[in-house]
Amino acid sequence: MNKKIKLLSALVAGVVGFGMLAGCGSSNGGSNSGKKSDKELIVWSHLMDNEVKEVNKVAQEWAKKNNRKVKVVKDESDMKAFLQAANSAKGPDIMFGIPHDNLGSFQKAKLLAEVPSGIVNKDDYANPAVCNAVSYDGKNYAIPLAMETYALFYNTDKVKEVPQTMDDLLKQAQAIGGTAFQYNASDFYFNAAFVQSYGGYIFGMKDGKYDINDVGLNNEGALKAYQFIQDLAVKYKFIKADINGNIAKDNFQNGKSAFYISGPWDVDGFKKAGTKFALAPIPKINGEGVKSLMGVQTAFVSGKSKDQDGAWDLMKYLVDNTADKLYEVGNRIPVKKADLDKDAVKKNDVTSAFVEQLKTALPMPNISEVNGVWDAGKKIQTALTGKDVKKIAEDIQKSFVDSIKVATKK
Repeated sequence: MNKKIKLLSALVAGVVGFGMLAGCGSSNGGSNSGKKSDKELIVWSHLMDNEVKEVNKVAQEWAKKNNRKVKVVKDESDMKAFLQAANSAKGPDIMFGIPHDNLGSFQKAKLLAEVPSGIVNKDDYANPAVCNAVSYDGKNYAIPLAMETYALFYNTDKVKEVPQTMDDLLKQAQAIGGTAFQYNASDFYFNAAFVQSYGGYIFGMKDGKYDINDVGLNNEGALKAYQFIQDLAVKYKFIKADINGNIAKDNFQNGKSAFYISGPWDVDGFKKAGTKFALAPIPKINGEGVKSLMGVQTAFVSGKSKDQDGAWDLMKYLVDNTADKLYEVGNRIPVKKADLDKDAVKKNDVTSAFVEQLKTALPMPNISEVNGVWDAGKKIQTALTGKDVKKIAEDIQKSFVDSIKVATKK
């Protein structure tokens, strides 16, 4: 999930519970009979143009081998448009490349076909959490393609020793002074890493599912996180209340900041600008790896497809043969152990840093009720002005709970 694409509609669940969900490959979902179809299979993709081009090449390989026709198209429609198309004769059979946190709306509308057994094996994946990201009620409805998170960029001219703890980072940043440590503190996407690492959470878990009645944005851990974020502005004066993504990025790119938290989407720009940087996992908080957010690019077969067997056969071929190309042209970090162990990935220092951070990252929940949590970013930003964090926490909790009530009435 490229943050810039901003299809993100959710934040990660609490520090507990992901292991309670079913993993990839445990589903017994069915396909239709073994009768061969000559229907043209249609693949929609939200991936970038150059990535869609590579997916199409692989799809045409499958088509030639199976004497079938396949059409791969770039698509930027929303769920409503997909629903309309899916119910028509021109609807797609496969969606290849969509952030997992969008799956909740599709699942509610019964647009996701259950993954048949034998398509994927959970043991193939480096982080079991990618499987949880595509599961509902113990069943799998999509296949993980790639994963991403954010990590710590640092200026190699200003930083001689990579900080291992957040306390170390703050000490170094204080010694450097000025805007030494910045990130987009106005966006809850990044702030959630601190909220969850200090003990807050978005949803609790109940019976292996997200419990929308259990919100932890106003507990002791969340308050500590809001105070930490406020200190960055009020106590240390690293950031100002008007901070946003562009300001933080430009300050790091221009050498004004020594530390910067962001994702892989900024790497190419920094390289082109000549910024001297390297990457590392976000320094530990309370002795543990930081719980940043994990986005998972996924693929699914439409529940409305008239050729489920053909669609799943094509899907498996695409999944098995596109990981290298998506990494090469789109910097998509593979999810399977075998792909991560290839030299092109393993020997890339930038990718390795994100892979290390992904070990403690948690997937954004894939249910639609989390949409309202994004407003928390605006409320946390008021903490940067020095306002009472306890009152801010109460406002965040109430606002999110109210948004959940509205969402569940729809």
